[in-house]
Amino acid sequence: MHLNVTGPSGAPTILFLHAAGTSAWMWRPIAARLELFHCLIPDLPGHGQSAGVPWHSLDDTADQLADLIGRHANAGRAHIVGLSLGAYVALRLVTRHPERCNHIVLSGVNVLPFPHPTLMRLAGCLMLPLMKRDFMVRAQAKALRIPEDQIDEYRFAAKAMSLRAFLRIGNELMTFRAEQDLKRLDHPALVLAGEREQGLIRRSVPELLKALPNAQGYLVPGVGHGWSGEAPDLFARVLQAWFMGQQMPNVMQRVSI
Repeated sequence: MHLNVTGPSGAPTILFLHAAGTSAWMWRPIAARLELFHCLIPDLPGHGQSAGVPWHSLDDTADQLADLIGRHANAGRAHIVGLSLGAYVALRLVTRHPERCNHIVLSGVNVLPFPHPTLMRLAGCLMLPLMKRDFMVRAQAKALRIPEDQIDEYRFAAKAMSLRAFLRIGNELMTFRAEQDLKRLDHPALVLAGEREQGLIRRSVPELLKALPNAQGYLVPGVGHGWSGEAPDLFARVLQAWFMGQQMPNVMQRVSI
Protein backbone atom coordinates (compact mmCIF):
# COMPACT_ATOMS: atom_id res chain seq x y z
CA MET A 1 0.00 0.00 0.00
CA HIS A 2 1.50 3.36 -1.03
CA LEU A 3 2.06 5.63 1.98
CA ASN A 4 2.64 9.37 2.35
CA VAL A 5 4.12 10.57 5.66
CA THR A 6 4.25 14.15 6.98
CA GLY A 7 5.03 15.82 10.29
CA PRO A 8 7.42 15.03 13.16
CA SER A 9 7.86 11.32 13.80
CA GLY A 10 7.73 11.72 17.59
CA ALA A 11 4.36 13.49 17.57
CA PRO A 12 0.95 11.82 17.99
CA THR A 13 0.05 9.99 14.78
CA ILE A 14 -3.06 10.51 12.64
CA LEU A 15 -4.03 7.94 10.00
CA PHE A 16 -6.11 9.54 7.21
CA LEU A 17 -8.42 7.31 5.14
CA HIS A 18 -9.73 8.75 1.89
CA ALA A 19 -13.00 8.46 -0.04
CA ALA A 20 -13.66 6.03 -2.90
CA GLY A 21 -12.38 7.21 -6.27
CA THR A 22 -9.87 9.59 -4.66
CA SER A 23 -6.49 8.97 -3.02
CA ALA A 24 -4.10 10.50 -0.50
CA TRP A 25 -4.07 13.87 -2.28
CA MET A 26 -7.44 14.81 -0.73
CA TRP A 27 -5.84 14.99 2.73
CA ARG A 28 -2.84 17.11 1.79
CA PRO A 29 -4.45 20.47 2.69
CA ILE A 30 -5.62 19.07 6.04
CA ALA A 31 -2.26 17.54 6.97
CA ALA A 32 -0.55 20.84 6.09
CA ARG A 33 -2.73 22.55 8.71
CA LEU A 34 -1.86 19.95 11.36
CA GLU A 35 1.91 20.33 11.28
CA LEU A 36 2.29 19.34 14.96
CA PHE A 37 0.98 15.83 14.19
CA HIS A 38 2.67 12.86 12.53
CA CYS A 39 0.39 12.04 9.58
CA LEU A 40 0.12 8.71 7.75
CA ILE A 41 -1.83 9.04 4.49
CA PRO A 42 -2.08 5.84 2.44
CA ASP A 43 -3.62 5.21 -0.96
CA LEU A 44 -6.10 2.45 -0.17
CA PRO A 45 -6.04 -0.76 -2.25
CA GLY A 46 -7.37 -0.23 -5.77
CA HIS A 47 -6.79 3.55 -5.57
CA GLY A 48 -4.15 6.03 -6.68
CA GLN A 49 -0.62 4.65 -6.48
CA SER A 50 -2.05 1.52 -4.83
CA ALA A 51 -4.28 0.80 -7.86
CA GLY A 52 -2.31 -2.39 -8.49
CA VAL A 53 -3.02 -3.66 -4.97
CA PRO A 54 -6.26 -5.68 -5.12
CA TRP A 55 -9.20 -4.58 -3.01
CA HIS A 56 -10.50 -7.72 -1.28
CA SER A 57 -12.77 -6.39 1.46
CA LEU A 58 -13.18 -3.84 4.22
CA ASP A 59 -11.84 -6.39 6.70
CA ASP A 60 -8.74 -7.16 4.65
CA THR A 61 -8.03 -3.44 4.22
CA ALA A 62 -8.47 -2.87 7.96
CA ASP A 63 -6.00 -5.67 8.70
CA GLN A 64 -3.42 -4.17 6.32
CA LEU A 65 -3.86 -0.76 7.96
CA ALA A 66 -3.42 -2.22 11.44
CA ASP A 67 -0.07 -3.60 10.28
CA LEU A 68 0.81 -0.23 8.75
CA ILE A 69 0.05 1.53 12.06
CA GLY A 70 2.15 -0.98 13.95
CA ARG A 71 5.13 -0.31 11.70
CA HIS A 72 4.89 3.46 11.21
CA ALA A 73 2.84 5.12 13.97
CA ASN A 74 4.30 6.63 17.12
CA ALA A 75 3.92 4.00 19.89
CA GLY A 76 2.07 1.75 17.44
CA ARG A 77 -1.23 3.62 17.81
CA ALA A 78 -2.96 6.33 15.78
CA HIS A 79 -5.92 8.64 15.75
CA ILE A 80 -8.10 7.53 12.82
CA VAL A 81 -9.81 9.95 10.41
CA GLY A 82 -12.10 8.51 7.73
CA LEU A 83 -14.33 10.24 5.20
CA SER A 84 -16.88 8.33 3.12
CA LEU A 85 -15.24 4.98 2.23
CA GLY A 86 -12.52 5.85 4.71
CA ALA A 87 -15.08 6.06 7.52
CA TYR A 88 -16.35 2.54 6.79
CA VAL A 89 -12.79 1.27 6.80
CA ALA A 90 -12.16 3.12 10.07
CA LEU A 91 -15.11 1.39 11.72
CA ARG A 92 -13.81 -2.03 10.68
CA LEU A 93 -10.29 -1.06 11.81
CA VAL A 94 -11.33 -0.04 15.32
CA THR A 95 -13.59 -3.09 15.65
CA ARG A 96 -10.94 -5.59 14.56
CA HIS A 97 -7.84 -3.86 15.98
CA PRO A 98 -8.86 -1.59 18.87
CA GLU A 99 -5.34 -1.72 20.29
CA ARG A 100 -4.07 0.23 17.24
CA CYS A 101 -6.58 3.08 17.55
CA ASN A 102 -6.88 6.20 19.72
CA HIS A 103 -9.53 8.82 18.91
CA ILE A 104 -11.73 8.20 15.86
CA VAL A 105 -13.35 10.66 13.42
CA LEU A 106 -16.03 9.37 11.03
CA SER A 107 -17.58 11.61 8.37
CA GLY A 108 -20.09 10.77 5.65
CA VAL A 109 -20.98 7.18 6.55
CA ASN A 110 -24.38 5.47 6.13
CA VAL A 111 -25.48 2.58 8.35
CA LEU A 112 -29.17 2.57 7.34
CA PRO A 113 -30.73 0.32 4.65
CA PHE A 114 -30.58 1.72 1.12
CA PRO A 115 -33.94 1.94 -0.67
CA HIS A 116 -34.17 -0.37 -3.70
CA PRO A 117 -30.63 -1.84 -3.35
CA THR A 118 -31.08 -4.14 -6.38
CA LEU A 119 -31.92 -1.20 -8.62
CA MET A 120 -28.99 0.76 -7.23
CA ARG A 121 -26.60 -2.12 -8.00
CA LEU A 122 -27.99 -2.34 -11.54
CA ALA A 123 -27.57 1.40 -12.03
CA GLY A 124 -23.98 1.13 -10.81
CA CYS A 125 -23.21 -1.64 -13.31
CA LEU A 126 -24.75 0.37 -16.15
CA MET A 127 -22.69 3.43 -15.20
CA LEU A 128 -19.47 1.46 -14.85
CA PRO A 129 -18.30 1.88 -18.49
CA LEU A 130 -18.72 5.66 -18.14
CA MET A 131 -17.02 6.12 -14.78
CA LYS A 132 -13.63 7.07 -16.24
CA ARG A 133 -14.90 9.32 -19.02
CA ASP A 134 -13.92 12.97 -18.63
CA PHE A 135 -17.49 14.29 -18.60
CA MET A 136 -18.45 11.84 -15.84
CA VAL A 137 -15.37 12.63 -13.77
CA ARG A 138 -16.14 16.35 -14.09
CA ALA A 139 -19.78 15.78 -13.06
CA GLN A 140 -18.72 13.73 -10.04
CA ALA A 141 -16.17 16.36 -9.03
CA LYS A 142 -18.88 19.02 -9.19
CA ALA A 143 -21.31 16.91 -7.15
CA LEU A 144 -18.61 16.37 -4.51
CA ARG A 145 -17.65 20.07 -4.59
CA ILE A 146 -14.01 19.24 -5.33
CA PRO A 147 -12.05 22.53 -5.32
CA GLU A 148 -10.97 23.65 -8.77
CA ASP A 149 -7.27 23.44 -7.89
CA GLN A 150 -7.73 19.74 -7.01
CA ILE A 151 -9.69 18.71 -10.13
CA ASP A 152 -6.64 17.34 -11.97
CA GLU A 153 -5.65 15.16 -9.01
CA TYR A 154 -9.23 13.96 -8.66
CA ARG A 155 -9.31 13.10 -12.39
CA PHE A 156 -6.09 11.10 -12.09
CA ALA A 157 -7.35 9.23 -9.02
CA ALA A 158 -10.76 8.51 -10.55
CA LYS A 159 -9.20 7.10 -13.71
CA ALA A 160 -6.62 5.08 -11.77
CA MET A 161 -9.23 3.35 -9.60
CA SER A 162 -9.62 -0.35 -10.27
CA LEU A 163 -13.07 -1.17 -11.68
CA ARG A 164 -12.98 -4.44 -9.77
CA ALA A 165 -12.42 -2.43 -6.59
CA PHE A 166 -15.32 -0.13 -7.54
CA LEU A 167 -17.74 -3.05 -7.79
CA ARG A 168 -16.54 -4.81 -4.64
CA ILE A 169 -16.62 -1.65 -2.57
CA GLY A 170 -20.10 -0.77 -3.83
CA ASN A 171 -21.46 -4.18 -2.86
CA GLU A 172 -19.95 -3.99 0.63
CA LEU A 173 -21.15 -0.47 1.39
CA MET A 174 -24.66 -1.26 0.18
CA THR A 175 -25.12 -3.73 3.04
CA PHE A 176 -22.96 -2.08 5.72
CA ARG A 177 -24.53 -1.79 9.20
CA ALA A 178 -23.33 -0.61 12.61
CA GLU A 179 -22.15 -3.69 14.47
CA GLN A 180 -22.94 -4.84 17.98
CA ASP A 181 -19.18 -5.16 18.51
CA LEU A 182 -18.93 -1.36 18.62
CA LYS A 183 -20.68 -1.28 22.01
CA ARG A 184 -17.65 -2.82 23.72
CA LEU A 185 -15.33 -0.04 22.52
CA ASP A 186 -14.47 2.96 24.68
CA HIS A 187 -12.55 4.92 22.04
CA PRO A 188 -13.62 8.58 21.84
CA ALA A 189 -15.50 8.79 18.51
CA LEU A 190 -16.58 11.89 16.61
CA VAL A 191 -19.38 11.29 14.07
CA LEU A 192 -19.89 14.02 11.46
CA ALA A 193 -22.12 14.75 8.48
CA GLY A 194 -22.34 17.77 6.21
CA GLU A 195 -25.61 19.65 6.37
CA ARG A 196 -26.00 19.14 2.59
CA GLU A 197 -25.32 15.39 2.70
CA GLN A 198 -27.99 12.96 1.57
CA GLY A 199 -30.60 12.15 4.20
CA LEU A 200 -29.41 8.61 4.91
CA ILE A 201 -26.00 9.89 5.99
CA ARG A 202 -27.44 12.64 8.19
CA ARG A 203 -29.85 10.17 9.81
CA SER A 204 -27.00 7.72 10.39
CA VAL A 205 -25.31 10.09 12.85
CA PRO A 206 -27.68 9.32 15.78
CA GLU A 207 -27.62 5.62 14.87
CA LEU A 208 -23.85 5.57 15.26
CA LEU A 209 -24.11 7.53 18.51
CA LYS A 210 -26.31 4.74 19.83
CA ALA A 211 -23.80 2.09 18.71
CA LEU A 212 -20.63 3.81 20.00
CA PRO A 213 -20.60 4.21 23.80
CA ASN A 214 -18.16 7.16 23.89
CA ALA A 215 -19.25 9.23 20.89
CA GLN A 216 -20.31 12.77 20.01
CA GLY A 217 -22.09 13.77 16.79
CA TYR A 218 -22.29 17.01 14.86
CA LEU A 219 -23.73 18.39 11.63
CA VAL A 220 -21.43 20.74 9.72
CA PRO A 221 -23.43 23.70 8.35
CA GLY A 222 -23.32 24.69 4.69
CA VAL A 223 -21.19 21.82 3.38
CA GLY A 224 -21.70 18.54 1.55
CA HIS A 225 -20.10 15.12 1.48
CA GLY A 226 -16.53 16.12 0.58
CA TRP A 227 -16.30 18.96 3.08
CA SER A 228 -12.61 18.39 3.83
CA GLY A 229 -12.04 20.10 0.47
CA GLU A 230 -14.84 22.65 0.82
CA ALA A 231 -13.80 23.86 4.27
CA PRO A 232 -10.26 22.65 5.03
CA ASP A 233 -9.66 25.25 7.75
CA LEU A 234 -12.77 24.16 9.64
CA PHE A 235 -12.01 20.47 9.11
CA ALA A 236 -8.51 20.87 10.55
CA ARG A 237 -9.82 22.92 13.50
CA VAL A 238 -12.37 20.21 14.28
CA LEU A 239 -9.70 17.50 14.23
CA GLN A 240 -7.33 19.48 16.41
CA ALA A 241 -10.09 20.24 18.92
CA TRP A 242 -11.13 16.58 19.10
CA PHE A 243 -7.63 15.16 19.44
CA MET A 244 -6.53 17.77 22.00
CA GLY A 245 -9.67 17.78 24.14
CA GLN A 246 -10.65 21.33 23.18
CA GLN A 247 -14.08 22.84 22.55
CA MET A 248 -15.60 22.30 19.10
CA PRO A 249 -15.84 25.36 16.81
CA ASN A 250 -19.03 27.28 17.53
CA VAL A 251 -20.49 26.70 14.06
CA MET A 252 -20.80 22.95 14.65
CA GLN A 253 -24.36 21.74 15.36
CA ARG A 254 -24.50 19.08 18.09
CA VAL A 255 -26.61 15.99 17.37
CA SER A 256 -28.33 14.22 20.25
CA ILE A 257 -30.12 10.86 20.53
